[in-house]
Order: sequence, then C-alpha cells, then structure tokens
Amino acid sequence: MRERSGAALGLAAYLMWGAFPLYFRLLERSGPFEIVAHRALWSLVFCGAVLTVLGRWGQVRAVTPRVVGALAAGGVLVAANWTLYVWGVNTGRTLDAALGYYVNPLLTALLGVVLLGERLRRAQWDAFALGGAAAAVLVLGYGEVPVVAFGVATTFALYGLVKKQAGRTVPALPGLAIETAAIAPLALALLAWLEWRGADTVELLSPYGLLMATSGVVTAVPLLLFAGATARIPLVVVGMIQYLTPTLQFLLGWLAFREPMPPERWAGFALVWLAVLVFAVDGVRHHRWPTRLTRP
Repeated sequence: MRERSGAALGLAAYLMWGAFPLYFRLLERSGPFEIVAHRALWSLVFCGAVLTVLGRWGQVRAVTPRVVGALAAGGVLVAANWTLYVWGVNTGRTLDAALGYYVNPLLTALLGVVLLGERLRRAQWDAFALGGAAAAVLVLGYGEVPVVAFGVATTFALYGLVKKQAGRTVPALPGLAIETAAIAPLALALLAWLEWRGADTVELLSPYGLLMATSGVVTAVPLLLFAGATARIPLVVVGMIQYLTPTLQFLLGWLAFREPMPPERWAGFALVWLAVLVFAVDGVRHHRWPTRLTRP
C-alpha cells in the first residue's frame, strides 16, 4: 500500500510538471522575469501559510546558517531555471525545454563524476556518448546552440547538486520557503522597477492577477507530492517516472503548439531517447531491489 501511494504521488507530481506549458501559456502577456518574480513571491506566501497551519516553523529555524546559504544559492539556480523554462515555453521553444529535462539526468550524473569523484559504468558512458552525438546533431542541424535545452539542463543539474550536498536533511516545504525567501528581495525590486517604468502587466485585483497568484500553489504542490513519493518508493522508480514530464512537454510542443520537427530535430531527439533508454535500463539492472520475506 505504501509503495502504491508513493507511485500515485510521483505520477501526480510529474503529470503536473508535464502540464506546466499549458499554464505558462496563459501568462504569456507577461515577460519571463515578471512571471518568475511573481512565482517566487507567491510561492513564499503559500509556503508561509502552510508552515503556519501545520505549525512547522521550527523546521525552518532548525536549519543551520551553512545550509541556509546553500539553499539560497539553490534559490538563485532554480530561479534561473524557471526563467529559461518560461521564456522557452512562451517563445515557441517547448520542445527545447523538454529536451533539456531529458538530458538533465545525464548531466547530473556527469557532474557527480567531475565534482564528486563518482564512478560510472560502461553503459552510463555509452549513454553520455549518445547524448553528445545528439547535441552535435542538433547544433549542426540548426546552425545554433539550443540555449533553452542546455540552460534548463545545466541550471537544474547544478540545483540538484546543491540540494544533494546541503539540503538532504531539510524537508521540501521549509527548503522551498528558504529558497524563495532568498530571491524574494530581487523579485520585489524587479516588480517595483517594472511598476515605476509603467511596464508591469499584472493587476493583482483582476482575473489575470488572481491567475498569476496561483503560481505559488502550482509551484509548491508538485514539490510536496514529489517529496511524499521519494519517501515511499525507491529512487530508481522515481527515476523512471521522471521521464513522464519531458514526454508530456514534448507532446504538447509537437502536437498542441505545432512547433516544427524537421528531420535533424527528430534525429537529435532519437539519439537522446536512446541515451535515456540505455541510462535507465542500466539503472534498473544495477539497483538492489528489496527482497520480500514471507511467513512459512
């Protein structure tokens, strides 16, 4: 029952993340910096309200200054990731954003090798080689670097590294509260500057303003679902489910938003999918699955 509920929570989280392009398309009259500023502030408001209702402010106060500093750095990285993602979705680059989240697990593992001295198996190196070939095909085919794909993958991989090193002992909700609090001053400064210039696009007491305010809930809820899933099911299962998000984003970009898929893009995606398959199968083969004990 515990594993079944964990799988359901994980599916819900990744389905919500996969549907994000539909939500951010509703906000496309605002620029990505303005959207991310509102997203950070409303996420902080939502986290504060939930922490108050649950009486868990003690979890925030218990975080050490060193970990707070690391989470603040993570907040900057995740804000950069949000900005690149929103800009990509609202400028017709949803497919590039999906590509970035396909590549992200490979890049995360590579950072583990370069920065943490971790060792990879042969199949994992083969996956990296396929990923590199996919990047070459996409760059040569388009004549330009897919900035959104590489930017989304890099910022989220670095964010994951920060969380792995410093945030493992911090629950999801207090962690998100600290991360958003770290970037809140920048968000407030940006919104004040936009209002001073008369360039702001959000009236808080309007339907569009209320829609923007829901970005706090939209941001926090899948993170809390994800935290519940990782506490109940093995990480290798979480790793398999995570590919649901870029797959949904790919389908939205291709079928709903009608973004172009010329042959060179199909070739690049095919190589990435093959790399992901090799990486995932290797992870399943080498995962130590718990054995079930039964009464005689």
